[in-house]
Amino acid sequence: MGNHDLIQCNGRLLDLGQPLVMGVINATPDSFYDGGHHNRVDTALMKVDEMLEDGASIIDIGGMSSRPGAEVVTIAEEKQRVLPIIRKIVKKHTDVIISIDTIHAEVARAAISEGASIINDISAGKMDERMYPTVAELKVPYILMHMKGTPKDMQDAPRYENILDEVLSFMIQEVSTLRRMGVKDIILDTGFGFGKTIDHNYELLSRMSDFQILDIPILAGISRKSMIYKYLGITADQALNGTTALNMVALQQGAKILRVHDVREAVQCIKLFDKCVAMKG
Repeated sequence: MGNHDLIQCNGRLLDLGQPLVMGVINATPDSFYDGGHHNRVDTALMKVDEMLEDGASIIDIGGMSSRPGAEVVTIAEEKQRVLPIIRKIVKKHTDVIISIDTIHAEVARAAISEGASIINDISAGKMDERMYPTVAELKVPYILMHMKGTPKDMQDAPRYENILDEVLSFMIQEVSTLRRMGVKDIILDTGFGFGKTIDHNYELLSRMSDFQILDIPILAGISRKSMIYKYLGITADQALNGTTALNMVALQQGAKILRVHDVREAVQCIKLFDKCVAMKG
């Protein structure tokens, strides 16, 4: 196990030597999958309890939908959505590891002060110039994701000459920038569905192991996305089976974190993957 497998989270070490599950809580009224069902604090807390019981190692909380076409919400509104939930979770589960899914440095800072310990930024610092300096100052792990465009326009006919080369080059450049600023713990997310066609997504998934050249943990966020349900001609509600199938592919490609809506099934998927790896010796 390399040193990069140990991520420092608010004084606790998160061991990514073996794959872990991140459970998603959408504290929004317009989430692409659960429609904001968890935007009330009490409902969200019940869902967090269930996810932790089912084996989630990280809880990811977002107050702004990143579905295609989504508008950016105000910082004040975003804080109002996520901070009460974080306070309640931390009070009930003192050792929980929470990531804050935000593009705003101010929201990230507030969430960390309330007990979150990872910043998950879909914009790679491109939508708030204060994000990278804030991450460096707070000395927290940072999830670096690739997105072409913004949630509002990212799916308007995205084009690449060579998607693998472009996303990998982007990651190499951004990791180098973050390292120069003193950010030690970085997690990579290729950004499935963020400015990519269905074919782009599957090309990235099938070649995800190429990103191991960066020697940092890889997160796969495939759960119930359109690359599954549009390709299969079903709805997001019906995409759990497809999610599990592609999560197994992601694990085979080196993913260390599965970001999912359905924790129990993802934990089972990892358990079966680990068994296959163990039998190979």
